[in-house]
Amino acid sequence: MSHYPIFADLHGRTVLLVGAGKVAERKAESLLKAGAVVRVVAQKLNPAFQAWQSEGRIIWLGGVFHDFYLDDVFLAVAATDDHGFNQRIFHAAETRGKFCNTVDTAGLCSYIVPAIIDRSPIQIAISSGGTSPVLARKWRQIIETLLPLHTGKMAAIAGKWRSRVKEKIDGMEHRRRFWEHLFDSCFNTLTAQGNLDAAEAELSAQLDGYRPAKGEVVLVGAGPGDAGLLTIHALQAIQAADIVLYDALVSDEILGMVRKDAEKISAGKRAGCHHVQQEETNQLLVTYALQGLRVVRLKGGDPFVFGRGGEEAQVLHEAGVPYRIVPGVTAALGATAYAGIPLTHRDCAQSALFVTSHSKHDGDQPDWRTLALSRQTLAIYMGTLRASVIAEKLIEYGRSENTPVAVISNGTLPNQSVQTGHLKDLPQMAENAPRPALMIIGEVVTLRDELKWFQEGNAA
Repeated sequence: MSHYPIFADLHGRTVLLVGAGKVAERKAESLLKAGAVVRVVAQKLNPAFQAWQSEGRIIWLGGVFHDFYLDDVFLAVAATDDHGFNQRIFHAAETRGKFCNTVDTAGLCSYIVPAIIDRSPIQIAISSGGTSPVLARKWRQIIETLLPLHTGKMAAIAGKWRSRVKEKIDGMEHRRRFWEHLFDSCFNTLTAQGNLDAAEAELSAQLDGYRPAKGEVVLVGAGPGDAGLLTIHALQAIQAADIVLYDALVSDEILGMVRKDAEKISAGKRAGCHHVQQEETNQLLVTYALQGLRVVRLKGGDPFVFGRGGEEAQVLHEAGVPYRIVPGVTAALGATAYAGIPLTHRDCAQSALFVTSHSKHDGDQPDWRTLALSRQTLAIYMGTLRASVIAEKLIEYGRSENTPVAVISNGTLPNQSVQTGHLKDLPQMAENAPRPALMIIGEVVTLRDELKWFQEGNAA
């Protein structure tokens, strides 16, 4: 994040504006609208500035800039067409510890002015950090069409009732739930119709009839890493959650999409005590939900594909906790697609098997004879530590030692890397692979040279 976003209260605060041309005029309009006391330095005032001066809305200091003009101002704006002059203003402001914005010169700005969508009191600011104002304005136009005009009216009514809602409903999470339900109810329609008295009456009725909502758990698949692969349901769930219990495989980019004030708890597995850790996680899900909270169990890939989502759902069912499942793109689908390896192909494989090298009971052995069949693709999760055994058994039961294989690390992420080779090479490939890694065994791997499309950080 190149700039820290902030909304400044300019009501009654002094802003020094140097310049009185068309660009300065636009700056002055927004400053006056924000309630600033605008002092102007300019050789000549254009008609708009002349009108503001006659109305007493601006203070004209004349045409000569003095550094001490900055001493008692809150902000400064340099909006002249003289680069050297703008530079002098900026450096004078820096010396005095004053924020200064220089129009169309990012290098001479200690603050920047974003593109604004105004639904007062709701405001949305969009900024490119000074790199591409046109792109910021483009997105402002797109979002402007999506944001109803009556949004500000809803916010104004909510502001009037906020203290009463706080008195009636204990707990931030419960109040948040009340407001979310209200904004999705007929209160929204009544406000859009301009029937504000009826809208307030609806708010009052819902507040009088308020009952604490029950907690729930949502088992959410975060996909293999790329945040763009999140489903809409997944994004909605993590942005509505009060608490998110996440796995170690969930990417930082996806965690960044969780609501900022939600509590985030790492539920990553600890080597050597997976069973104990899973029991602790199960208990946390039940405990938080019974407190009336919205809980998200955020898992890499899909909750029901080697994600222990089925075990967690069983625990929730037994405890009587409401839950729902949001599927995700499992690693075998996402990572292979980004690696350019189709799991099936009419010329190579008519079936694909998803296999894990881990089981609840260490003595359980896979059906090696079935796994070693030709013309099928094996996608092996969590198998790098057992790659030697896997290669040895598949060759023992009939799979050629020259069967193509791939090891995909950090699938779908910018640092994705893919190693390709043959089954006899798998142990060495797995040892060299960054983790997490997925192993693919089958003739479809040969198609990677033709089909790879994703720009990887360390492609092999």
